[in-house]
Amino acid sequence: MKTTYSKDGTKLAYNVTGKGPALIFITGATCYRQFKPVLYDASVFSTAFTVYSYDRRGRGDSGNTLPYAVEREIEDIEAMIDAAGGQAYLYGHSSGAILALSAALALGDKVSKLVMYDAAYSPDEVYKEEFAGFSQGLYQLLEEGKNQEAITSFLEGIGIPQEAFAEFYPDWQTMVDLAPTLAYDTTLACTLVPAAAAATLTTPTQIIVGEKSPASMAVVAQQLKAAIPHAVCTVAKGQDHMAAPEVVLPVLTAFLQPQTEHHGTKNN
Repeated sequence: MKTTYSKDGTKLAYNVTGKGPALIFITGATCYRQFKPVLYDASVFSTAFTVYSYDRRGRGDSGNTLPYAVEREIEDIEAMIDAAGGQAYLYGHSSGAILALSAALALGDKVSKLVMYDAAYSPDEVYKEEFAGFSQGLYQLLEEGKNQEAITSFLEGIGIPQEAFAEFYPDWQTMVDLAPTLAYDTTLACTLVPAAAAATLTTPTQIIVGEKSPASMAVVAQQLKAAIPHAVCTVAKGQDHMAAPEVVLPVLTAFLQPQTEHHGTKNN
């Protein structure tokens, strides 16, 4: 474990694996750097990149200076980029993709290229209002200390069926402990695609959406592609919101390192 500090003094814990250009891995809700799926993703990505996988604030070994604000998470990403040498690629998943775009807009040349998988914005006002109502139910469960119920409700709410929960079981208790940070992720997801701001983005951008991900995410992917100049959009065939990294990696390498040959990777 390595540590660095954000602008407001919050400690950020992170791992560094692999060789190659620096890639900051920004995870989604209830994920942290030691979560088994995150460890596996990082191990696959590290065959082509130096992967910086960090605990977002309030998770794992990182601090949680309050009050929460999206701007603080952008400062956290800047601190990670600085730890990586001052410039890096960003790969964000779900709510982490929202943060990745926000950071690219705020940090300019510090972000070399941007990749987003299943950016979890609200696709329209109706969805936004429905999700806000769903979020209020989550907040009530959290206030009552019903973390497990909150996690279950959240996973079902984003389209993950109960029969798929088995993949989370080795880390289930940690996810339950991290349930209060759902308030951060739902804050991010209760926003529409910032089309006007995105239209000013100069960072080369790759958008990825899972073929089997919730339909709302496919809509968001097209909104992002329309808004961001020269953005490219790829559908990850056969993949849902929790994509196999072996499928994502060839998209990453083709976009981030188009002139480099890569060995030991497999495109399923």
